[in-house]
Amino acid sequence: MSYSAEQFTVLKGLEPVKLRPGMYTRTTCPTHVIQEVIDNAADEALAGQATRIDVTVCEEGSVIVEDNGRGIPVGIPPGESRPAAELAFTTLHAGGKFDKTDVESAYRFSGGLHGVGVAVTNALSQRVEVEIKTRDPQGSGNGRYRLVFTQGEVSEALTRLEDCGPRTHGTRVQVWPDGQYFDSAKINIRELTHLLRAKAILLPGLQVSLTLPDQEPVVWKYSEGLAEYLAEIVADLELATPIFAGTSYQDGDSNGFAKGEGAGWALCWINGAAPNPETYVNLIPTLDGGTHESGFRAGVFEAVRSFMEHHSLVPAKLKLVQDDVTGKMALVLSARVLDPQFQGQTKDKLTSRDAHKLMAQTVRDPLELWLNSHPGAGKAIADLAIQNAQARTRAAQKIERKKGSGLATLPGKLTDCESEDIQRNELFLVEGDSAGGSAKAARDKEYQALLPLRGKVLNTWEVDADQIFKNQEVHNMAVALGIEAHG
Repeated sequence: MSYSAEQFTVLKGLEPVKLRPGMYTRTTCPTHVIQEVIDNAADEALAGQATRIDVTVCEEGSVIVEDNGRGIPVGIPPGESRPAAELAFTTLHAGGKFDKTDVESAYRFSGGLHGVGVAVTNALSQRVEVEIKTRDPQGSGNGRYRLVFTQGEVSEALTRLEDCGPRTHGTRVQVWPDGQYFDSAKINIRELTHLLRAKAILLPGLQVSLTLPDQEPVVWKYSEGLAEYLAEIVADLELATPIFAGTSYQDGDSNGFAKGEGAGWALCWINGAAPNPETYVNLIPTLDGGTHESGFRAGVFEAVRSFMEHHSLVPAKLKLVQDDVTGKMALVLSARVLDPQFQGQTKDKLTSRDAHKLMAQTVRDPLELWLNSHPGAGKAIADLAIQNAQARTRAAQKIERKKGSGLATLPGKLTDCESEDIQRNELFLVEGDSAGGSAKAARDKEYQALLPLRGKVLNTWEVDADQIFKNQEVHNMAVALGIEAHG
């Protein structure tokens, strides 16, 4: 078969998104493409230019996002032939969020850094209508503009409809998602509600509303921000400490970080299992955490360990690890990073290396000061950490005893292999005794061992270390492998 230039295909415009939407957004439902529009409005609020975001879910399935920010620019950028507003919706890697060195940049701290944003929204929608109220690029006052896209293409070019007052500004975007690109065409209202409420929490003073069909608008506006939010999250839990909320931002370029970088947070410790942490970067929810969360936890660990050592609270020969201290910590973290790098277009996980060091520095001193000002809370945290460390040590000793007492302690259902060469041996985990019988007949008994498991295996990342080996199947796997889970 010949291979030549004729086999090359160049995808242009929004074609890559339409061809592989899963590379650019979550395709379970259209909620994330709506989030891209909401994030743009939130960036205006983060820049101090918007005080209101209103979202309306319409009966026929479209969604309207409206803000009172500056409005998408309608002028033509240098070197381009089309208005900035049109480029934003039709061109990947086009936008006003790339210049991070200019302290006067409109979006110095923003989440929309990958340059795909609303272009993905447009690509995966049947129709998008945009209304902009902004300053006329020719300087003739503010005007109201309209721009419409159908199937990702411009169907109504940007048109100036009328004049409007100098204080009238903002952007209104109505989106009709195209169901063919999603598993379900319905917006996830629960996820949308959580997202909008979080925007209000992360930006105290911002008013956010959500209107559903045939319902009155729900309005959020928080004055105390993260502390108020975390108090709601842990309202039904038993707290070991009061909530500690704070903010810390760089006041100048120092330590390799830029002015304005830092974080706001609210945290406390729980007697029992802590809720999942909620973390954000420049208002973008990072569902899978990332370097900002790991760095923050490292800073918390350093502060607590320093407090414990200063007050001689660490028992002799007991070695603390980070999870001993932060394992039962409830956390809401809002990081502000100058140039965040994410894993994937959905921005679920932050991967910026410098964010780890930034967050560790950001929280350590304020937390250590708070601990010394609240010694009762510090002692409670120390007690929890010591309990966790002792439980972890007991579990490790239990496995060591099992590992050290020979073949007699191996799980009863394990069909062992003959070879003792651990570099070559294999262990097959099979579901149930019947599968184990079938696999036993097919295995090479010289180096292949079998261990049948019963029922659904425990997810060990969701429980405390001292609970892991109470699960017989996890215990059997650990003994058969000669390892310690979480080790």
